[in-house]
Amino acid sequence: MPTEILMPALSPTMEEGTLAKWLVKEGDAVKSGDIIAEIETDKATMEFEAVDEGKIGKILIAEGSAGVKVNTPIAVLLEEGEDASAVSSPAPSKPAPAAEEKAAAEKGYGGPVGAPVAGEAPKAAPPRQNSGDRIFASPLARRIAAEKGIDLSGITGSGPRGRIVKADVEGAKPGAAKPAAAPAAAPAAAQAAPQAPKAPSAEAILKMYADRETTEVALDGMRRTIAARLGEAKQTIPHFYLRRSARLDALMKFRGDLNKQLEARKVKLSVNDFIIKACALALQEVPDANAVWAGDRILKLKPSDVAVAVAIEGGLFTPVLKDAHQKTLSALSTEMKDLANRAKTKKLAPHEYQGGSFAISNLGMFGIENFDAVINPPHGAILAVGAGIQTPVVENGEVVIRNVMSMTLSVDHRVIDGALGAQLLEAIVTHLENPMGMLA
Repeated sequence: MPTEILMPALSPTMEEGTLAKWLVKEGDAVKSGDIIAEIETDKATMEFEAVDEGKIGKILIAEGSAGVKVNTPIAVLLEEGEDASAVSSPAPSKPAPAAEEKAAAEKGYGGPVGAPVAGEAPKAAPPRQNSGDRIFASPLARRIAAEKGIDLSGITGSGPRGRIVKADVEGAKPGAAKPAAAPAAAPAAAQAAPQAPKAPSAEAILKMYADRETTEVALDGMRRTIAARLGEAKQTIPHFYLRRSARLDALMKFRGDLNKQLEARKVKLSVNDFIIKACALALQEVPDANAVWAGDRILKLKPSDVAVAVAIEGGLFTPVLKDAHQKTLSALSTEMKDLANRAKTKKLAPHEYQGGSFAISNLGMFGIENFDAVINPPHGAILAVGAGIQTPVVENGEVVIRNVMSMTLSVDHRVIDGALGAQLLEAIVTHLENPMGMLA
């Protein structure tokens, strides 16, 4: 029986993608692990592997097709002895519930331009298997298991990323499937919670501007993700804000001296490199602030994994510099340039822009003096960095001109309290104003 190859979910909340390129053609033989296509998500272009062996009987979605929903059949795989005449029109995959689609459409972008999007919000939980954990298996493996009465929860997959494939179930012994646990009855609500007011519908907005000249811009995957994640972040995370200024005169002189010494190595340190290092060291010195919100608990991280917002056309990425506290300024500079360049061409892998406990959003190069950034969940905080400005300050009773940079720390109050956030910001400022100590 022909097996459908479905559009995969290549990121936690991927709902649709673009089938950028087929690397196989009809009639080609493939085996588990072969790269068969390139798929563009809202974040990157990624390779798609076959999970079973067989022959490509029919390609259902042409390359270049955009807006292909996850779980939509994109091709048909034939087993040995089958031919393309056995291929019938595949049944459409089950669409997402209308309520979920409506809820996703109603979410709006709730954050400032500088707020990053590092990862993506989790989708509705997938159907669970008997063990309570999701079981990843190819459609063919599931069909064979069903025919033989095999419980997939007891099988270890040998396919890509542990997926159960045909070969894993062919030699397995039949057994009765475990009974599914009865769903627990939902307790009746004592009192219905008041509903939040809904945002105006698209139709209402279009009607409002019907007599004005407008141009509609369709939302791509990245902009939809920005809208959903930051709308959710601003509504659900209890933000508070701490503001400090740092005097950069010592840092600017130190940076100039270092860059002269690094010219032969073709390394040029930016102010942002120093900010990354200062934040990484501060997270080590204030370890209780190096934490993320995990739904029903707080997770404290030991390494300093610092995310940095990178603006790209149509949106932004937040690549993560892992173990930033252990890396030299020149290593951080080189890594950051590489991540930023690949972010702009959407060549980052998910593990390169997901994770971290803390983020930096720097709009100083655009002349912005100060702003408030939206926390990127599950991070505990984000530092919004403004431009260094020549400012009169009082030192030892005299007015002098200093290069002063304004910073705002947006903090998740569930993770970090006011005094703890103040300690973290104090540590960041101390490192920026005493840059030589960052080399120790």
